Amino acid sequence: MMLPDDTCIAGLNTVADWKAMKGRLDGCNNQAIWTEALEVFFKTRLESRYFRPARAIEGIKQDVGEGFAIVTLHCSLIEFLASTLEGKTYRLVKKGHPPLGEFEYSNSEDMFIRFLESQEPFSTIFSVRGTAKDFYASVRCGLLHEARTKKGWRIWVDLFATLAIKTDVKIIYRNKMQAAFDHFVECYRQQLLVDADLQQAFIRKFDSLCEE
Repeated sequence: MMLPDDTCIAGLNTVADWKAMKGRLDGCNNQAIWTEALEVFFKTRLESRYFRPARAIEGIKQDVGEGFAIVTLHCSLIEFLASTLEGKTYRLVKKGHPPLGEFEYSNSEDMFIRFLESQEPFSTIFSVRGTAKDFYASVRCGLLHEARTKKGWRIWVDLFATLAIKTDVKIIYRNKMQAAFDHFVECYRQQLLVDADLQQAFIRKFDSLCEE
């Protein structure tokens, strides 16, 4: 079931706005139009629902636990980015309900790990086999379920750190994560303008955001 047309899905951009944009995107290979869609819907959603809230929490500057909330947002964002790349929608599977469709998922682990191991700059950070799985289990799941990290992972503020994450010492430098996401978004932008499969995945994802 579709959400009401006036429901905001990316900042102040609504379901009706997406319907209008989708009409321009279907069968479109005009890079200017795809750039507009990326800016208006994708980047605006990232800014309003992830980056701006993370900056607001960072602005508290008491260093007594804000990092757990910030990195929780980052982990949620990673799943959104991964599902956008694949054009998939989360659906809780219940007994007696239809099986998952081709573009649905109910467990984020494989997709989350696949994203970290395949997309720059994260694929460089998680180049050692097993580190992405450890991050998922010990950071993502620990934070979302208990607002904690596990198995030695720590969240630090270090203005002089050069990497967002150092897997060898299990440290997340949360103030450097924005740069890592910016890097990914630029790589994604370049690919989206020319990759028909990514474009179809983008449309599927934003279609799903307009549904109940």
